[in-house]
Amino acid sequence: MRSLLLLLLPLLFGLAVLSPGSANAQTGFDRRGGDYTSFAVRSGDPAVCSARCERDSKCRAWSFSYPRTAAVQAMCWLKNDVPPRVEDKCCSSGVKGAGVIEPRTGPEEYSTDRIGGDYRTYEMAVGAAEAQCRASCEADRRCRAWTYLRPGYGSTTPRCYLKERVTRPRAKPCCISGVVR
Repeated sequence: MRSLLLLLLPLLFGLAVLSPGSANAQTGFDRRGGDYTSFAVRSGDPAVCSARCERDSKCRAWSFSYPRTAAVQAMCWLKNDVPPRVEDKCCSSGVKGAGVIEPRTGPEEYSTDRIGGDYRTYEMAVGAAEAQCRASCEADRRCRAWTYLRPGYGSTTPRCYLKERVTRPRAKPCCISGVVR
């Protein structure tokens, strides 16, 4: 019995690495097509979309769009098949059985707000990306951290908050933050 287990262990490890839950639900990707229903997500949280797919026997995949991207409100689309994912900052998407995975590479902290420490805030142009907010912080010697407020979360346009101190990060789908110094 023990030798059989030792033979199966590498196979089980390989399946775990390749399982859909390991990389199939990510912020920054859309899955286009296969929609059978959609609904507004009042909280603006992609985890609501993922959870609804988990409870629906017909659902195999989902896509969530942040407010002011595909529609004025945050939206969830449930899918009866698994379309390939396409890189697009408008969305988070995934397959049934996988929660929301935020990207952890680079200086951005997705779905993170750093409340407090603001010394400057400004409205950004429609379509402005979080990279512009980060660049503003990097160019200002006083700035230690920044928060980009996505459009549709309190305002129709994005906002940038520059911070003179590094505050504790808090999980919130409204924001993308970062620390520069």
